[in-house]
Amino acid sequence: MWTAVASLAAWLWLLLCQGFFWRTDVRLPARGEPDTWPSVCVVVPARDEAAVLPESLPSLLRQDYPGHAEVFLVDDGSTDGTGELAHDLARRHGGLPLTVSSPGEPPPGWTGKLWAVRHGIELARARGPEFLLLTDADIAHGPDSLRELAAAARTGGFDLVSQMARLRAESVWERLVVPAFVYFFAQLYPFRRIGVRGSRTAAAAGGCVLLRTDAAERAGVPDSIRQAVIDDVALARAVKTSGGRIWLGLAERVDSVRPYPRLYDLWRMVSRSAYAQLRHSPLLLLGTVIGLAVVYLVPPVAFALGLAAGSTAAAVTGGLAWLLMTATYVPMLRYYRQPLVLAPLLPFTALLYLFMTVDSAVQHYRGRGSAWKGRTYARPAPEQQ
Repeated sequence: MWTAVASLAAWLWLLLCQGFFWRTDVRLPARGEPDTWPSVCVVVPARDEAAVLPESLPSLLRQDYPGHAEVFLVDDGSTDGTGELAHDLARRHGGLPLTVSSPGEPPPGWTGKLWAVRHGIELARARGPEFLLLTDADIAHGPDSLRELAAAARTGGFDLVSQMARLRAESVWERLVVPAFVYFFAQLYPFRRIGVRGSRTAAAAGGCVLLRTDAAERAGVPDSIRQAVIDDVALARAVKTSGGRIWLGLAERVDSVRPYPRLYDLWRMVSRSAYAQLRHSPLLLLGTVIGLAVVYLVPPVAFALGLAAGSTAAAVTGGLAWLLMTATYVPMLRYYRQPLVLAPLLPFTALLYLFMTVDSAVQHYRGRGSAWKGRTYARPAPEQQ
């Protein structure tokens, strides 16, 4: 009964006091056409992306942008012909100028993606762009994506404008896990608070980040975040800490085309960075496990046990907490165009995330670090954690 009361109290607080995280109406801020369109260089780090590049790269090359823009694809040691395919796609589709380059293996102290981003930024700086668009190789952009991002940044006075790309949600496991992934992210980093001056909340979505070049230089990125596994949040924090204005919201025509058909694929995606999100702290891990259990697992258990034991108070309290949880999840399911029958199943999805987080810690202490695309990033030294 008391754990059910605690869970209900937690949900009332989350509903009203956590930046209305559950709402999905935070889209690109009001914007108009700037007097002059800024020059933009698009940096795309790519490692073994031949499977998704035919869907994503042409969307960048076909951008309807009034100013000067060009694309730099950084082939990060691919073994599947990513670089050659990029050249072929550019020949077939035309559009924005494309440069394909490779930085070689990252030196010690760098994650592979950020080393590739650094290489791309160095190439782009020779063109003197006002903005850099950092986007992943699996992200497909609507034809006006760059125009809308640049207009929002220029007329809104933002140093960083980021959109959370709509991830694919087609397989059974994607439908169960993907909308919850964005829901949990928004709960940790309420979008409404990110753009508020003076707010300490900072986050970005690495698949789509428009970054003012001089803001990147002030923040010292990517060098200052070279070891970050969760590089998008680290990037946003560095820009905001250095005095920049940032904004993050949900995308309308920016989509990830990367499939995660099996639970194993989604498990790897989450577990590779979950314990890094907790700063490799056993105490934070314990608190997270307890928090997930009380907030997400107690409501349906209290409801079921209350009914079974004839405890009306426990059943009603647990049921109300479960109802609030379900109601806050509905907007995200609508955004992902998923059936609302999935909303009451959020406790089951939360249980999966609990196991993924624990597994992330287990892999960390086994010395396997964060593995991704054939690279393993070793556990950082204690002074770097």
